[in-house]
Amino acid sequence: MQTAPLMIALCQTNPVVGDLAGNAAAIRAAYAPYADTHDLVVFPELALIGYPPEDLVLMPAFQEAAAAALQDLAAVTRGQRAAMLVGSLHVVDGQRHNAAFLLEDGVIRHVVQKHFLPNAGVFDEMRVFTPGPQPQPFDWRGHRLALLICEDMWHPELFPLLAAQGSTLMVVINGSPFEAGKQAIREGLAHEAAARHGLATLYCNMVGGQDELVFDGGSFAVDAQGAVIHRLACFRADSASYRLSGDGLGALSPDHPLPTREESLYAAVTLGLRDYVEKNGFPGVLLGLSGGIDSALVAAIAVDALGAERVRSFMLASPYTAEISHTDAAALASALGIRHETLSIAPGMRAVAEMVAPLGEPLTPLAEENLQSRLRGLTLMAISNSTGFLLVSTGNKSEMGTGYATLYGDMCGAFNPLKDLYKTDVYALARWRNAHRWPAGKGPGGHVIPERILTRAPSAELRENQTDQDSLPPYERLDALLQALVEGRASVAEAAALASREEAERVAHLLRLSEYKRRQAPPGPKVSPMSFGRDRRFPLTQRFKF
Repeated sequence: MQTAPLMIALCQTNPVVGDLAGNAAAIRAAYAPYADTHDLVVFPELALIGYPPEDLVLMPAFQEAAAAALQDLAAVTRGQRAAMLVGSLHVVDGQRHNAAFLLEDGVIRHVVQKHFLPNAGVFDEMRVFTPGPQPQPFDWRGHRLALLICEDMWHPELFPLLAAQGSTLMVVINGSPFEAGKQAIREGLAHEAAARHGLATLYCNMVGGQDELVFDGGSFAVDAQGAVIHRLACFRADSASYRLSGDGLGALSPDHPLPTREESLYAAVTLGLRDYVEKNGFPGVLLGLSGGIDSALVAAIAVDALGAERVRSFMLASPYTAEISHTDAAALASALGIRHETLSIAPGMRAVAEMVAPLGEPLTPLAEENLQSRLRGLTLMAISNSTGFLLVSTGNKSEMGTGYATLYGDMCGAFNPLKDLYKTDVYALARWRNAHRWPAGKGPGGHVIPERILTRAPSAELRENQTDQDSLPPYERLDALLQALVEGRASVAEAAALASREEAERVAHLLRLSEYKRRQAPPGPKVSPMSFGRDRRFPLTQRFKF
């Protein structure tokens, strides 16, 4: 007797951590079009409570609310053809589990608990969850399904065990954050499961920004031979249909191509900013616009994320601000359509000089430079407090890595879109934005960043004729050294293969010296394998010279 085919839908949603009612409403809305026509509708890891929930799951009140919300969601399936597979919290005998629930005809039909809990980098699930048993396939509607939760698929030793137990389809629900190049690794794991063990795979990933993480969606299907037969959209909510039969797994929805590296990075930081602002209820953002490349890119990102009417920029001029900086900042603001205003910090500089004059100790040149940056930060924070607009900072990873930033100055802000982008990435994304428009962006198309901003030597303009390269190696070499020291955990001796020993030692010294600054930096989207923050946790006080 031939087994009836299964109709399965994948729905990649954008939950908000802790918004049980809002997340459930989004799940119900995505489920409704498939309720009568499909057998199973699949949602991401912890889609009901949001991911990562961190210490929320330790609260008894949250546990009770999550359990009640799950029961309400199960009721949605009563009398419907389609069951629902959704991730949520599962508490059993006081133990908390990251779980997948199969909801069918009004009840919880089956539960799978996450077996392998990630505990490296940004993940510390072992702190709040208990591992479940090893996943086992089960029979359902004439097919033998294996349900896995995210990290479980990253342990290929499970694949032959699932295949030996007769699995016909592996369904994986995920909260897998974006990193440049990570999609190829995900698809490679699914390819291995299929090509070696005949496990066709449906991979359903979350989408959206959550604090410093960005989930890129990009859910996909791999047939039993290991070919990727379909992908959902990246960086936006999406859904797709599949048919599983004796002939194999087939896609019934239009395919989406993968974005390029530059588009992926741009989309990730833009989505990260948009969701941070929207999910926290800010009316808009403001930033200091210096006429330089970093603030120019942040302004473009902000407009694409929120729309020009929700972005304000300020030129905070000092006696060292060049006229071309005024001109270029104004041209950028005009191209983006944002409100732009100029304020002078010179009165503040004079006031501080008068304040410290009785000490008889004039400010040093370094103190005068930092004073300018801090007066700018103070002014922008005052405007932020008065308007309710969130202040975004504009420092890049190269600056954060070397401490080329001023605490309580240009580091002021609640969110930094460039935090995990090296300076060379900043230039690449600025050029990409001038040649392309992110499909989900709200900003204008065309050449929005003036060419002179791209070609002019970067400068903090805190003294006459200052450029960044006065005290730093050229950014191509600097970024290569930082990537080796940070992402590669290289020693100075190993990093010196990319430059001179002297430059490697200088950059490593700056990296060690500025740890305390990074500890106080605002959050920003993680887009690399090792971002500053929870990925890389170095002691402030330590004497090992790597």
